[in-house]
Amino acid sequence: MQSATKTSWVVPALLCVSAVTLARVYAIWARPTDLFVDEAQYWLWGQELAFGYYSKPPMIGWIIRIFTGLGPTDPFWVRLPAPLFHGATALLLAWVAKLIWDARTAFWAAITYITLPLVAVGSFLISTDTIMFPFLVLALGSYLKTHEATGFAWPLLAGVSLGIAALSKYAALYYIGCAVLVLLCVPSWRLRWPQIAMIFSAFLVAFSPNVLWNMANGFSTAEHTLDNVDWVRDPGERANFDIASLAEFVGSQFIVFGPVLFALLLWLAASGVLRRTAPVQNALLLLSIPILLVVCTQSILSEAYANWAVAAYLAGTLLVAAWLMDHPRLRIVSLCINGTFSLVLIFATLTADSLSLDGERKVMARYLGMNAMSEAIFAASNGLPILASNRDILANLFFLKGNDHQVYAIPSRGRAKHHYQLSFAYSGGDASVAVVRRSHSTLPCPADILLEITPTSGHYRGQSFTVYRAPGTCFDP
Repeated sequence: MQSATKTSWVVPALLCVSAVTLARVYAIWARPTDLFVDEAQYWLWGQELAFGYYSKPPMIGWIIRIFTGLGPTDPFWVRLPAPLFHGATALLLAWVAKLIWDARTAFWAAITYITLPLVAVGSFLISTDTIMFPFLVLALGSYLKTHEATGFAWPLLAGVSLGIAALSKYAALYYIGCAVLVLLCVPSWRLRWPQIAMIFSAFLVAFSPNVLWNMANGFSTAEHTLDNVDWVRDPGERANFDIASLAEFVGSQFIVFGPVLFALLLWLAASGVLRRTAPVQNALLLLSIPILLVVCTQSILSEAYANWAVAAYLAGTLLVAAWLMDHPRLRIVSLCINGTFSLVLIFATLTADSLSLDGERKVMARYLGMNAMSEAIFAASNGLPILASNRDILANLFFLKGNDHQVYAIPSRGRAKHHYQLSFAYSGGDASVAVVRRSHSTLPCPADILLEITPTSGHYRGQSFTVYRAPGTCFDP
Protein backbone atom coordinates (compact mmCIF):
# COMPACT_ATOMS: atom_id res chain seq x y z
CA MET A 1 0.00 0.00 0.00
CA GLN A 2 2.87 2.35 0.83
CA SER A 3 4.52 1.66 -2.54
CA ALA A 4 1.25 2.50 -4.34
CA THR A 5 1.06 5.77 -2.43
CA LYS A 6 4.60 6.66 -3.42
CA THR A 7 3.80 6.31 -7.11
CA SER A 8 0.13 7.34 -7.10
CA TRP A 9 0.98 10.67 -8.68
CA VAL A 10 2.63 9.14 -11.75
CA VAL A 11 -0.36 8.03 -13.84
CA PRO A 12 -2.57 11.12 -13.22
CA ALA A 13 0.34 13.49 -13.84
CA LEU A 14 1.47 11.57 -16.91
CA LEU A 15 -2.05 11.60 -18.40
CA CYS A 16 -2.62 15.33 -17.79
CA VAL A 17 0.83 16.43 -18.93
CA SER A 18 0.64 14.19 -21.99
CA ALA A 19 -2.77 15.59 -22.97
CA VAL A 20 -1.51 19.18 -22.81
CA THR A 21 1.73 18.28 -24.57
CA LEU A 22 -0.04 16.43 -27.40
CA ALA A 23 -2.37 19.39 -27.94
CA ARG A 24 0.65 21.66 -28.30
CA VAL A 25 2.41 19.22 -30.63
CA TYR A 26 -0.71 19.08 -32.79
CA ALA A 27 -0.89 22.88 -32.93
CA ILE A 28 2.68 23.33 -34.18
CA TRP A 29 2.14 20.49 -36.66
CA ALA A 30 -1.22 21.66 -37.99
CA ARG A 31 -0.27 25.32 -38.52
CA PRO A 32 3.51 25.61 -38.88
CA THR A 33 4.61 29.24 -38.89
CA ASP A 34 7.95 30.54 -40.14
CA LEU A 35 10.91 30.15 -37.83
CA PHE A 36 11.84 33.25 -35.89
CA VAL A 37 15.41 34.51 -36.32
CA ASP A 38 16.73 32.81 -33.16
CA GLU A 39 15.08 29.50 -34.05
CA ALA A 40 16.54 29.52 -37.56
CA GLN A 41 19.96 30.28 -36.14
CA TYR A 42 19.69 27.41 -33.65
CA TRP A 43 18.80 25.10 -36.54
CA LEU A 44 21.91 26.22 -38.43
CA TRP A 45 24.06 25.48 -35.41
CA GLY A 46 22.72 21.94 -35.53
CA GLN A 47 24.06 21.56 -39.05
CA GLU A 48 27.61 22.32 -37.90
CA LEU A 49 27.96 20.50 -34.59
CA ALA A 50 30.43 22.16 -32.24
CA PHE A 51 31.03 22.62 -28.51
CA GLY A 52 29.94 26.25 -28.68
CA TYR A 53 28.50 28.92 -30.91
CA TYR A 54 28.60 32.68 -31.29
CA SER A 55 25.96 33.61 -28.72
CA LYS A 56 24.96 30.43 -26.87
CA PRO A 57 26.39 27.15 -25.61
CA PRO A 58 25.86 24.13 -27.86
CA MET A 59 23.10 21.91 -26.48
CA ILE A 60 20.20 23.47 -28.38
CA GLY A 61 21.96 22.91 -31.71
CA TRP A 62 22.64 19.29 -30.81
CA ILE A 63 19.03 18.65 -29.78
CA ILE A 64 17.63 20.21 -32.97
CA ARG A 65 20.06 18.12 -35.02
CA ILE A 66 18.71 14.96 -33.37
CA PHE A 67 15.08 15.87 -34.01
CA THR A 68 15.51 17.15 -37.55
CA GLY A 69 17.32 13.91 -38.29
CA LEU A 70 14.03 12.13 -37.59
CA GLY A 71 12.06 13.99 -40.24
CA PRO A 72 12.24 16.65 -42.94
CA THR A 73 13.86 20.01 -42.31
CA ASP A 74 10.83 22.13 -41.52
CA PRO A 75 9.65 24.26 -38.58
CA PHE A 76 7.69 21.43 -36.97
CA TRP A 77 10.74 19.21 -36.43
CA VAL A 78 12.82 22.17 -35.28
CA ARG A 79 10.21 23.08 -32.66
CA LEU A 80 9.11 19.58 -31.65
CA PRO A 81 11.61 19.39 -28.74
CA ALA A 82 9.94 22.41 -27.11
CA PRO A 83 6.64 20.86 -25.94
CA LEU A 84 8.34 17.52 -25.26
CA PHE A 85 11.05 19.04 -23.07
CA HIS A 86 8.48 21.08 -21.14
CA GLY A 87 6.41 17.94 -20.62
CA ALA A 88 9.49 16.14 -19.30
CA THR A 89 10.27 19.08 -17.00
CA ALA A 90 6.75 18.97 -15.54
CA LEU A 91 7.13 15.28 -14.67
CA LEU A 92 10.61 15.79 -13.23
CA LEU A 93 9.28 18.61 -11.04
CA ALA A 94 6.56 16.24 -9.83
CA TRP A 95 9.27 13.72 -8.92
CA VAL A 96 11.17 16.37 -6.95
CA ALA A 97 7.96 17.46 -5.21
CA LYS A 98 7.35 13.85 -4.19
CA LEU A 99 10.88 13.66 -2.77
CA ILE A 100 10.13 16.70 -0.61
CA TRP A 101 6.42 16.35 0.19
CA ASP A 102 3.84 13.81 -1.01
CA ALA A 103 2.12 12.37 -4.09
CA ARG A 104 -0.71 14.93 -4.08
CA THR A 105 1.73 17.84 -4.14
CA ALA A 106 3.70 16.08 -6.86
CA PHE A 107 0.63 15.94 -9.11
CA TRP A 108 -0.20 19.61 -8.61
CA ALA A 109 3.41 20.68 -9.14
CA ALA A 110 3.25 19.08 -12.60
CA ILE A 111 -0.09 20.74 -13.40
CA THR A 112 1.13 24.11 -12.12
CA TYR A 113 4.24 23.98 -14.29
CA ILE A 114 2.66 22.71 -17.52
CA THR A 115 0.13 25.59 -17.46
CA LEU A 116 2.61 28.39 -16.68
CA PRO A 117 2.48 31.20 -19.28
CA LEU A 118 6.24 30.92 -19.82
CA VAL A 119 5.78 27.21 -20.58
CA ALA A 120 2.79 27.84 -22.84
CA VAL A 121 4.80 30.29 -24.94
CA GLY A 122 7.96 28.20 -24.75
CA SER A 123 6.13 25.15 -26.11
CA PHE A 124 5.49 26.84 -29.47
CA LEU A 125 9.03 27.97 -30.19
CA ILE A 126 12.43 26.48 -29.50
CA SER A 127 14.64 28.28 -26.99
CA THR A 128 17.64 27.64 -24.78
CA ASP A 129 15.50 28.00 -21.63
CA THR A 130 13.38 25.05 -22.71
CA ILE A 131 16.42 22.83 -23.27
CA MET A 132 17.97 23.87 -19.95
CA PHE A 133 14.93 23.21 -17.73
CA PRO A 134 14.75 19.40 -17.47
CA PHE A 135 18.48 19.09 -16.77
CA LEU A 136 18.30 21.77 -14.09
CA VAL A 137 15.41 19.99 -12.37
CA LEU A 138 17.21 16.66 -12.67
CA ALA A 139 20.23 18.26 -10.98
CA LEU A 140 18.02 19.47 -8.12
CA GLY A 141 16.36 16.09 -7.68
CA SER A 142 19.69 14.29 -7.78
CA TYR A 143 21.03 16.69 -5.15
CA LEU A 144 18.13 15.75 -2.87
CA LYS A 145 18.63 12.02 -3.52
CA THR A 146 22.27 12.41 -2.53
CA HIS A 147 20.99 12.93 1.04
CA GLU A 148 19.23 9.57 1.01
CA ALA A 149 21.74 7.32 -0.72
CA THR A 150 25.39 6.44 -0.39
CA GLY A 151 27.79 5.96 -3.26
CA PHE A 152 28.68 7.96 -6.33
CA ALA A 153 25.63 7.69 -8.59
CA TRP A 154 23.42 10.54 -7.37
CA PRO A 155 26.13 13.18 -6.78
CA LEU A 156 27.66 12.38 -10.17
CA LEU A 157 24.24 12.64 -11.83
CA ALA A 158 23.65 15.97 -10.07
CA GLY A 159 26.94 17.39 -11.36
CA VAL A 160 26.56 16.06 -14.89
CA SER A 161 22.96 17.33 -15.09
CA LEU A 162 24.02 20.78 -13.96
CA GLY A 163 26.84 20.74 -16.50
CA ILE A 164 24.45 19.80 -19.31
CA ALA A 165 22.06 22.52 -18.14
CA ALA A 166 24.92 25.03 -18.42
CA LEU A 167 25.73 23.64 -21.87
CA SER A 168 22.14 24.59 -22.70
CA LYS A 169 22.16 28.10 -21.24
CA TYR A 170 24.58 29.92 -18.96
CA ALA A 171 21.67 30.90 -16.68
CA ALA A 172 22.07 27.42 -15.16
CA LEU A 173 25.20 28.79 -13.47
CA TYR A 174 22.92 30.79 -11.18
CA TYR A 175 22.29 27.50 -9.39
CA ILE A 176 25.90 27.29 -8.26
CA GLY A 177 25.64 30.58 -6.39
CA CYS A 178 22.19 29.66 -5.09
CA ALA A 179 23.47 26.26 -3.91
CA VAL A 180 26.23 27.98 -1.94
CA LEU A 181 23.58 30.09 -0.18
CA VAL A 182 21.56 26.96 0.59
CA LEU A 183 24.60 25.20 2.04
CA LEU A 184 25.35 28.22 4.23
CA CYS A 185 21.82 28.99 5.38
CA VAL A 186 19.90 25.69 5.47
CA PRO A 187 21.75 23.10 7.60
CA SER A 188 19.30 20.28 6.82
CA TRP A 189 20.11 20.56 3.09
CA ARG A 190 23.88 20.41 3.54
CA LEU A 191 25.94 17.63 2.01
CA ARG A 192 29.23 16.19 3.13
CA TRP A 193 32.36 17.67 1.57
CA PRO A 194 33.18 14.54 -0.48
CA GLN A 195 29.68 14.67 -1.98
CA ILE A 196 30.06 18.36 -2.83
CA ALA A 197 33.43 17.64 -4.40
CA MET A 198 31.94 14.87 -6.55
CA ILE A 199 29.10 17.11 -7.73
CA PHE A 200 31.41 19.99 -8.61
CA SER A 201 33.95 17.72 -10.33
CA ALA A 202 31.25 16.09 -12.45
CA PHE A 203 29.92 19.54 -13.34
CA LEU A 204 33.35 20.74 -14.46
CA VAL A 205 33.89 17.67 -16.64
CA ALA A 206 30.47 18.05 -18.30
CA PHE A 207 30.81 21.80 -18.84
CA SER A 208 34.50 21.87 -19.83
CA PRO A 209 34.00 21.28 -23.60
CA ASN A 210 32.31 24.67 -23.91
CA VAL A 211 35.00 26.36 -21.82
CA LEU A 212 37.68 24.91 -24.08
CA TRP A 213 35.73 25.95 -27.20
CA ASN A 214 35.49 29.52 -25.92
CA MET A 215 39.21 29.59 -25.21
CA ALA A 216 39.90 28.46 -28.79
CA ASN A 217 37.43 30.95 -30.31
CA GLY A 218 38.25 34.22 -28.64
CA PHE A 219 35.64 33.69 -25.89
CA SER A 220 32.95 34.44 -28.45
CA THR A 221 29.98 33.30 -26.34
CA ALA A 222 31.32 35.01 -23.24
CA GLU A 223 31.82 38.25 -25.19
CA HIS A 224 28.24 38.10 -26.46
CA THR A 225 27.00 37.57 -22.90
CA LEU A 226 28.91 40.67 -21.82
CA ASP A 227 27.32 42.56 -24.72
CA ASN A 228 23.90 41.61 -23.38
CA VAL A 229 24.75 42.72 -19.86
CA ASP A 230 26.21 45.86 -21.48
CA TRP A 231 27.07 48.02 -18.47
CA VAL A 232 29.93 45.79 -17.21
CA ARG A 233 32.18 46.88 -20.09
CA ASP A 234 32.13 50.51 -18.95
CA PRO A 235 30.16 50.97 -15.72
CA GLY A 236 30.93 54.68 -15.53
CA GLU A 237 29.40 55.43 -18.90
CA ARG A 238 26.83 52.69 -19.49
CA ALA A 239 25.35 51.95 -16.08
CA ASN A 240 22.09 53.74 -15.34
CA PHE A 241 19.69 53.87 -12.43
CA ASP A 242 16.43 53.32 -14.24
CA ILE A 243 13.51 52.56 -11.94
CA ALA A 244 11.14 52.52 -14.91
CA SER A 245 13.13 49.65 -16.45
CA LEU A 246 12.92 47.76 -13.15
CA ALA A 247 9.16 48.33 -13.00
CA GLU A 248 8.79 47.09 -16.56
CA PHE A 249 10.77 43.93 -15.84
CA VAL A 250 8.93 43.16 -12.60
CA GLY A 251 5.61 43.81 -14.30
CA SER A 252 6.50 41.38 -17.07
CA GLN A 253 7.05 38.63 -14.48
CA PHE A 254 3.36 38.70 -13.57
CA ILE A 255 2.78 37.55 -17.15
CA VAL A 256 5.73 35.15 -17.35
CA PHE A 257 4.90 33.23 -14.15
CA GLY A 258 1.22 34.10 -13.92
CA PRO A 259 -0.26 36.94 -11.82
CA VAL A 260 -1.36 34.82 -8.86
CA LEU A 261 1.80 32.73 -8.70
CA PHE A 262 4.22 35.63 -9.00
CA ALA A 263 2.38 37.65 -6.35
CA LEU A 264 2.42 34.58 -4.12
CA LEU A 265 6.14 34.02 -4.69
CA LEU A 266 6.87 37.63 -3.68
CA TRP A 267 4.70 37.25 -0.60
CA LEU A 268 6.44 34.03 0.41
CA ALA A 269 9.81 35.72 -0.08
CA ALA A 270 8.76 38.65 2.12
CA SER A 271 7.34 36.36 4.81
CA GLY A 272 10.52 34.30 4.72
CA VAL A 273 12.53 37.42 5.54
CA LEU A 274 10.17 38.71 8.20
CA ARG A 275 9.63 35.48 10.14
CA ARG A 276 11.21 32.08 10.59
CA THR A 277 10.03 29.61 7.95
CA ALA A 278 10.51 25.91 7.32
CA PRO A 279 13.92 24.78 5.99
CA VAL A 280 12.38 23.53 2.75
CA GLN A 281 10.76 26.90 2.07
CA ASN A 282 14.02 28.68 2.87
CA ALA A 283 15.97 26.42 0.51
CA LEU A 284 13.54 26.88 -2.36
CA LEU A 285 13.48 30.64 -1.80
CA LEU A 286 17.27 30.67 -1.98
CA LEU A 287 17.09 28.76 -5.28
CA SER A 288 14.73 31.30 -6.81
CA ILE A 289 14.71 34.78 -5.27
CA PRO A 290 18.47 35.51 -5.70
CA ILE A 291 18.07 34.92 -9.44
CA LEU A 292 15.24 37.44 -9.55
CA LEU A 293 17.29 39.94 -7.55
CA VAL A 294 20.27 39.62 -9.89
CA VAL A 295 18.13 40.23 -12.97
CA CYS A 296 16.26 43.07 -11.23
CA THR A 297 19.64 44.70 -10.59
CA GLN A 298 20.53 44.24 -14.26
CA SER A 299 17.23 45.87 -15.27
CA ILE A 300 18.05 48.94 -13.17
CA LEU A 301 21.58 49.30 -14.52
CA SER A 302 20.80 48.58 -18.17
CA GLU A 303 17.95 46.40 -19.41
CA ALA A 304 16.65 42.89 -18.86
CA TYR A 305 14.43 40.78 -21.07
CA ALA A 306 11.39 39.13 -19.55
CA ASN A 307 12.83 35.61 -19.84
CA TRP A 308 16.17 36.30 -18.19
CA ALA A 309 14.99 35.16 -14.75
CA VAL A 310 12.99 32.08 -15.72
CA ALA A 311 15.48 29.74 -14.03
CA ALA A 312 14.00 31.08 -10.77
CA TYR A 313 10.62 29.58 -11.55
CA LEU A 314 11.63 25.94 -11.27
CA ALA A 315 12.16 26.06 -7.52
CA GLY A 316 9.52 28.80 -7.49
CA THR A 317 6.94 26.42 -8.98
CA LEU A 318 7.66 23.83 -6.30
CA LEU A 319 7.31 26.45 -3.59
CA VAL A 320 4.01 27.97 -4.71
CA ALA A 321 2.49 24.60 -5.65
CA ALA A 322 3.15 23.28 -2.14
CA TRP A 323 1.75 26.40 -0.47
CA LEU A 324 -1.40 26.25 -2.61
CA MET A 325 -2.16 22.73 -1.36
CA ASP A 326 -3.68 24.36 1.73
CA HIS A 327 -5.45 27.04 -0.33
CA PRO A 328 -7.51 25.20 -2.96
CA ARG A 329 -9.64 28.17 -4.00
CA LEU A 330 -6.61 30.30 -4.84
CA ARG A 331 -5.10 27.31 -6.65
CA ILE A 332 -8.21 27.05 -8.81
CA VAL A 333 -8.12 30.78 -9.59
CA SER A 334 -4.48 30.55 -10.64
CA LEU A 335 -5.09 27.42 -12.69
CA CYS A 336 -8.03 29.06 -14.47
CA ILE A 337 -5.98 32.14 -15.38
CA ASN A 338 -2.91 30.26 -16.56
CA GLY A 339 -4.93 27.48 -18.16
CA THR A 340 -7.01 29.98 -20.12
CA PHE A 341 -3.83 31.62 -21.39
CA SER A 342 -2.53 28.21 -22.48
CA LEU A 343 -5.75 27.44 -24.37
CA VAL A 344 -5.79 30.86 -26.03
CA LEU A 345 -2.22 30.34 -27.21
CA ILE A 346 -3.13 26.99 -28.78
CA PHE A 347 -6.03 28.70 -30.58
CA ALA A 348 -3.76 31.57 -31.69
CA THR A 349 -1.27 29.09 -33.11
CA LEU A 350 -3.95 27.17 -35.00
CA THR A 351 -5.23 30.45 -36.52
CA ALA A 352 -1.84 32.14 -36.89
CA ASP A 353 -2.35 33.07 -40.54
CA SER A 354 -5.70 34.80 -39.92
CA LEU A 355 -6.14 35.88 -36.29
CA SER A 356 -6.03 39.65 -35.86
CA LEU A 357 -7.28 41.92 -33.09
CA ASP A 358 -7.37 45.11 -35.13
CA GLY A 359 -8.25 43.69 -38.54
CA GLU A 360 -4.78 44.48 -39.90
CA ARG A 361 -1.78 43.12 -38.03
CA LYS A 362 -1.84 39.39 -37.28
CA VAL A 363 -1.39 38.36 -33.65
CA MET A 364 1.37 35.95 -34.72
CA ALA A 365 2.93 38.39 -37.21
CA ARG A 366 6.36 37.84 -35.67
CA TYR A 367 6.32 34.31 -37.13
CA LEU A 368 4.90 35.10 -40.56
CA GLY A 369 6.29 36.44 -43.83
CA MET A 370 9.96 35.50 -43.49
CA ASN A 371 9.74 32.62 -45.97
CA ALA A 372 7.94 34.79 -48.52
CA MET A 373 10.66 37.44 -48.20
CA SER A 374 13.42 34.88 -48.71
CA GLU A 375 11.73 33.36 -51.75
CA ALA A 376 11.42 36.83 -53.32
CA ILE A 377 15.14 37.46 -52.68
CA PHE A 378 16.12 34.10 -54.18
CA ALA A 379 14.05 34.80 -57.29
CA ALA A 380 15.51 38.30 -57.72
CA SER A 381 19.11 37.14 -57.26
CA ASN A 382 18.79 34.81 -60.26
CA GLY A 383 21.57 32.53 -59.05
CA LEU A 384 24.00 35.22 -57.87
CA PRO A 385 25.64 34.82 -54.45
CA ILE A 386 23.47 36.67 -51.91
CA LEU A 387 24.99 39.02 -49.34
CA ALA A 388 23.22 40.63 -46.38
CA SER A 389 24.09 42.11 -43.02
CA ASN A 390 20.62 41.94 -41.43
CA ARG A 391 20.60 38.95 -39.05
CA ASP A 392 16.85 38.32 -39.48
CA ILE A 393 17.20 38.15 -43.26
CA LEU A 394 20.29 35.94 -43.10
CA ALA A 395 18.71 33.50 -40.64
CA ASN A 396 15.81 32.67 -42.93
CA LEU A 397 17.90 32.68 -46.10
CA PHE A 398 20.22 30.07 -44.60
CA PHE A 399 17.28 27.95 -43.43
CA LEU A 400 15.71 27.86 -46.90
CA LYS A 401 18.69 28.04 -49.24
CA GLY A 402 19.43 24.30 -49.54
CA ASN A 403 22.07 23.56 -52.17
CA ASP A 404 20.60 25.90 -54.78
CA HIS A 405 21.84 29.22 -53.44
CA GLN A 406 24.96 30.77 -51.94
CA VAL A 407 24.38 33.05 -48.97
CA TYR A 408 26.99 35.11 -47.10
CA ALA A 409 27.16 37.78 -44.45
CA ILE A 410 28.69 41.11 -45.38
CA PRO A 411 32.01 41.16 -43.47
CA SER A 412 32.11 43.26 -40.32
CA ARG A 413 34.76 45.83 -39.55
CA GLY A 414 36.12 44.69 -36.20
CA ARG A 415 34.50 41.98 -34.08
CA ALA A 416 31.69 39.98 -35.70
CA LYS A 417 28.25 41.25 -34.70
CA HIS A 418 26.48 37.89 -35.06
CA HIS A 419 27.04 34.22 -35.90
CA TYR A 420 26.74 34.72 -39.66
CA GLN A 421 29.54 37.28 -39.74
CA LEU A 422 31.64 35.02 -37.55
CA SER A 423 31.20 31.84 -39.59
CA PHE A 424 29.83 32.81 -43.01
CA ALA A 425 31.42 36.14 -43.92
CA TYR A 426 31.87 36.80 -47.64
CA SER A 427 35.44 36.14 -48.74
CA GLY A 428 35.29 37.66 -52.21
CA GLY A 429 36.00 36.29 -55.66
CA ASP A 430 32.71 36.86 -57.50
CA ALA A 431 32.22 39.26 -60.38
CA SER A 432 28.69 40.14 -59.26
CA VAL A 433 26.66 39.56 -56.13
CA ALA A 434 23.08 40.25 -55.01
CA VAL A 435 23.07 42.50 -51.95
CA VAL A 436 20.08 42.84 -49.62
CA ARG A 437 19.92 46.17 -47.80
CA ARG A 438 17.28 48.32 -46.16
CA SER A 439 16.03 50.73 -48.76
CA HIS A 440 17.23 53.87 -46.97
CA SER A 441 20.84 52.60 -46.75
CA THR A 442 23.49 53.20 -49.38
CA LEU A 443 26.07 50.94 -51.02
CA PRO A 444 29.78 51.79 -51.19
CA CYS A 445 29.82 51.29 -54.97
CA PRO A 446 27.53 51.67 -58.02
CA ALA A 447 24.80 49.03 -58.22
CA ASP A 448 21.66 48.09 -60.15
CA ILE A 449 18.33 47.53 -58.44
CA LEU A 450 16.97 44.00 -58.85
CA LEU A 451 14.03 44.20 -56.44
CA GLU A 452 12.32 46.68 -54.14
CA ILE A 453 9.94 45.15 -51.63
CA THR A 454 7.83 46.47 -48.74
CA PRO A 455 5.75 43.66 -47.19
CA THR A 456 2.26 44.62 -46.06
CA SER A 457 1.94 41.84 -43.48
CA GLY A 458 4.01 39.56 -41.30
CA HIS A 459 7.34 40.08 -39.57
CA TYR A 460 8.61 42.69 -42.05
CA ARG A 461 5.34 44.64 -42.33
CA GLY A 462 6.03 48.24 -43.35
CA GLN A 463 9.80 47.72 -43.73
CA SER A 464 11.38 48.42 -47.12
CA PHE A 465 14.24 46.38 -48.56
CA THR A 466 16.14 46.58 -51.83
CA VAL A 467 18.07 43.84 -53.60
CA TYR A 468 20.98 45.21 -55.66
CA ARG A 469 23.35 43.70 -58.19
CA ALA A 470 26.81 44.93 -57.25
CA PRO A 471 30.43 44.05 -58.05
CA GLY A 472 31.76 41.36 -55.75
CA THR A 473 34.92 43.43 -55.22
CA CYS A 474 32.77 46.02 -53.44
CA PHE A 475 32.54 43.65 -50.45
CA ASP A 476 35.89 41.92 -50.54
CA PRO A 477 37.24 41.70 -46.99
